[in-house]
Amino acid sequence: MTPTRRQFLEIAGTTIAATGALGTAAKARRAGGKIKAVGFDAFTIFDPRSVMTVVEDNFPGRGQELSRIWQTRQFEYCWLRTLNRTYVDFWQITENALAFASKATKIDLNPELRTKLMEAYLRLEPWPDSAGALKVLQEANIRLACVSNFTAKMLNANTENAGIAGLFEQQLSTDAVRAFKPDPRAYQMAETAFNLPRENIVFAAFGGWDAAGAKSFGLNTFWVNRLNAPLEELGVKPDAAAGTLTELAKYVMT
Repeated sequence: MTPTRRQFLEIAGTTIAATGALGTAAKARRAGGKIKAVGFDAFTIFDPRSVMTVVEDNFPGRGQELSRIWQTRQFEYCWLRTLNRTYVDFWQITENALAFASKATKIDLNPELRTKLMEAYLRLEPWPDSAGALKVLQEANIRLACVSNFTAKMLNANTENAGIAGLFEQQLSTDAVRAFKPDPRAYQMAETAFNLPRENIVFAAFGGWDAAGAKSFGLNTFWVNRLNAPLEELGVKPDAAAGTLTELAKYVMT
């Protein structure tokens, strides 16, 4: 059963109290009821470690090494291709990064294994709190959209598999602007799609670098710091931060 807004806020408050020190004072701040829409990075909703599990299952003892290089090159290739104006979509970025990781680790990937690892990005596991928090936000008339480097195919497959596709007003892929986050053009998609002032939009970031990018663009930014990472040294701080979408919902709705 989906909790009511009041029940949800009570649960969220209890969760925050029970988890103790969530870190900086920013984590206790509230949006003050001015937020009308939230744009989500995909990894705030889906756990990227589910891909690593598939890799380790197929290469016991070496999966972590392959995953680390694969993921690092994914992000590096996104940033380099945006800077060099040689954009290709995130699916091709992911394929190229996997090919590099295979060579770097000297792990041979036959076509069947390569396809299996790639398709893990179409079946990401949602974080346990994702569906409940998204439903509560939607029922509170908060407009929701994905704002992601993922392709439309990746976004559609993952939200459909998780049963949450209908909760989003739009699924915005950086393919539309041919520039990956943290390029300002990527964050501009949210402002344009919602047709709202920036102060009425929260961007929910998974990576600290993404939170810095959204804040630098001018969006109210909530860092969903699921892995308890340190703040990036980029000269800006998110408006608030906590470890779950439950706490994001509390921030938005109070």
